[in-house]
Amino acid sequence: MRVPTMLSELDELPSIQLGDYTLRFELEDLTQFGKDVAINELRETPEVKAHAVEELRALLKGQDELVLPLDNDDWLVRFLRPCKFYPKSALELIQRYYHFKVKHWDMYLDLSPSREVNIFKQNILTVFPNRDQLGRRILLLELGKPWRHKEVTLDEVFKGCVLFVEAAMLEPETQVNGAVVIFDMDGLTMQQAWQFTPPFAKRIVDWLQDAVPLRIKGIHIINQPKIFNVVFALFKPILRDKLRNRIVFHGTDRESLHKHISKGCLPPCYGGNVDAPRVKGEEWYELLLKCDGEYTAINKYGYIKQMDELRIKKNKKK
Repeated sequence: MRVPTMLSELDELPSIQLGDYTLRFELEDLTQFGKDVAINELRETPEVKAHAVEELRALLKGQDELVLPLDNDDWLVRFLRPCKFYPKSALELIQRYYHFKVKHWDMYLDLSPSREVNIFKQNILTVFPNRDQLGRRILLLELGKPWRHKEVTLDEVFKGCVLFVEAAMLEPETQVNGAVVIFDMDGLTMQQAWQFTPPFAKRIVDWLQDAVPLRIKGIHIINQPKIFNVVFALFKPILRDKLRNRIVFHGTDRESLHKHISKGCLPPCYGGNVDAPRVKGEEWYELLLKCDGEYTAINKYGYIKQMDELRIKKNKKK
């Protein structure tokens, strides 16, 4: 079975059953809501889309070092949407996306769900099964009390986030509406705060600002103790205005959070009343594992010669 937005073939669409709820990736065409957002915010009309796809394909044909699925229109569209269908901007995003993978090859080499089970077993990283009131995916990271920092590193957390973002990039509705991130820092300790380093902070900020082909519409910090100020001090100097303005600190003020994400989209622990089940990390892992072949396909593209050289270098060190 060939799904247009995916690079691999599937025997069946990936999904898992959680009681009466079916957890799945939303790979179908845009809803009417998504179509309206695409037109109003991204300039997406059939004419603009068709012209931009052909122009971007032509631009990419001149990138000899890049291995790309140029015959896949849906793959091109996933980079055009966050760039509002300006082909030159999409070209630069693709270059940054793959350059980042080379620069941080130790995070990306052969990255797939089957190789990263630990982060999901820890159950500190999950995506809500429902979207918010603006159709955006909601990613939750709990880096306080639930985080056993001696058992799972921040590098593993980063790789888990990358796996989720790559999955989100497959969904047309998420390509258009984007995503929001909630960092629940309740119970953050000094020992945990020490795990954050300047190189890690720079990698995260560079990733979010330059190398994520997804519209990150908001980052919400909740339940943060005073020690979090020490952590944020690592990130603040390297944030550009666009991302800095999308970071909101709420503490324990649920009404403040609800101004951005409505109560009907949040679980009771965050003052909401959503009736969708909380999806555990291992349940997301089960779903992602069904798409393991897609991540293998994703890894076949980019600056492959450089990545292969780095793989050889890594193997020689063993």
